[in-house]
Amino acid sequence: MTDSVWPGLFWLTLSLVNAGIAQGKGRSGLIWWLGSLLFGPLATLLVVVRPAAHS
Repeated sequence: MTDSVWPGLFWLTLSLVNAGIAQGKGRSGLIWWLGSLLFGPLATLLVVVRPAAHS
């Protein structure tokens, strides 16, 4: 793989991890996945520090 592919794979993997964390906290995985594609590590910080959704 070329050097330019690795950042894209990292960003995609990070977005999938964020979606999983969001779902585990009772939030929409799809919305967090899309947000993570746009905001990357900032979205990770937000999904980790925000409290779980109340059911």
